[in-house]
Amino acid sequence: MSDSAHTLDINASFRGGGRSIEWLDEINKASIVMLAETGIVPKDVAQRIARGIAQVIENERTGEKRTSADYLDYEPRLIAVAGQEASRLHTGRSRQDLASTIARMNLRDGLLHTIGALIEAREKLLKRAEEHIETIIPAYTHGVQAQPTTFAHYLLAFESALARATERLQQAYTRVNQCPLGTAALATSSFPLDRHRLAELLGFVGLVENAYDANHLAPIDSALDVANAWAMTAVQTGMFAQDLHTQYANPTPWFMLGSGELTGTSSIMPQKRNPAALEQLRAQSSILLSEMQTMTFVAHNNRTGMFDYRMYDPVPYARALTVFKLFGSVVDAVVVNKARALEEVNADYSTTTEIADALLQKAEVPFRTGHHFASKLTDYGRGKGLKIHEIPYSEAQRIYEEQAKDKLPLTEAEFREAISAETMVFGRKGLGGPQVKETQRMLATTRTLASACAAWRNNKAENLSRSAAHADRAFQALHGGPV
Repeated sequence: MSDSAHTLDINASFRGGGRSIEWLDEINKASIVMLAETGIVPKDVAQRIARGIAQVIENERTGEKRTSADYLDYEPRLIAVAGQEASRLHTGRSRQDLASTIARMNLRDGLLHTIGALIEAREKLLKRAEEHIETIIPAYTHGVQAQPTTFAHYLLAFESALARATERLQQAYTRVNQCPLGTAALATSSFPLDRHRLAELLGFVGLVENAYDANHLAPIDSALDVANAWAMTAVQTGMFAQDLHTQYANPTPWFMLGSGELTGTSSIMPQKRNPAALEQLRAQSSILLSEMQTMTFVAHNNRTGMFDYRMYDPVPYARALTVFKLFGSVVDAVVVNKARALEEVNADYSTTTEIADALLQKAEVPFRTGHHFASKLTDYGRGKGLKIHEIPYSEAQRIYEEQAKDKLPLTEAEFREAISAETMVFGRKGLGGPQVKETQRMLATTRTLASACAAWRNNKAENLSRSAAHADRAFQALHGGPV
């Protein structure tokens, strides 16, 4: 695999990938059904218009592919097959509420796709965490080794972050799944359109009631709702990529990608194994973040009613979906060298926090006194080029006596136990820590939550499918044939 592997087209998101034409067809089918049911359009006229809509849909499937969802491009095609009376389809509507509805259908579709990808990524994190409940690794703050933890504990932290990301997208879906259709330009019309029926036929669970809001305020906050949720998740996937990529500066990483399609070979240096997928994950996460910020800048300091912020596909999901799937692939490909990870922990002084805790617990030595002792011990050991477990107990006693003016109240066995990475990690007592029983509890809890999210997504997708099937039956009954 070359260094350029996994490169994405950075303009893909701006071109979209939404299903705007398809949504316009669905909207038109729902509209003519509602107009016939309410008597706003006589049934015989509605039947002829419905047959025309069916013919236009068939032409779209078999003829030249259409890309414009602008109703002024659509209506001439409908009139060509159904006559001038077909313009009655647009009774009480405007391109304003059509655009608002198409945008929400695209957002809704994108949310279900990306929620699905996040759930898959979370399941991969959980699977890997189960494999590494007792794998001790170094953890870092300020870019410096801080304390040991387990790889499972680390992965569960990212699962928690993606769980919140999923929740934000679910909440956004609930707000997006409100129907603006039937509001016309901004003040409805003199026709008594049944907006609730339109919402039902299109799978929406409610209405954006205020007509001005529906077309001129709600479109931007709905788009930003989704964009901000994806942007926050891009920050988290980028952090994971950075954590992993940092390891490659070490000749012997403890945490890296396994050999395979996500890793490339240099074109000139045969010894190099380049983490191409990590570079792409980081880069694409950054591009996703920047694209999502664009939504805010486009709408900022704009007047209500301008088209700038009311695109048919306001927040294309292609890049977000790619980033989330690539993240899952990276998680799948991660390899942890357990012995090397423990060696990294033992090579530094990240267990010295436990010395202060042990002094407090066993001899009621004030924490700050123990903290000063551990700090002095660290300076001594590093100055002598020693690892913490190589420091003679006699030297630890001397340093404590000089600093605390008292004898070290830990036996050599107690001192050695306190500086053990295994003791520190698996002896934790706090909720949410890396100890085995707590990790197992968190795994069970998060698996239940992830399963609930998957069930939620499937339910929403099934609801849309049922609504679409209901709308198709009503449309077929009106025009008297298959669609």
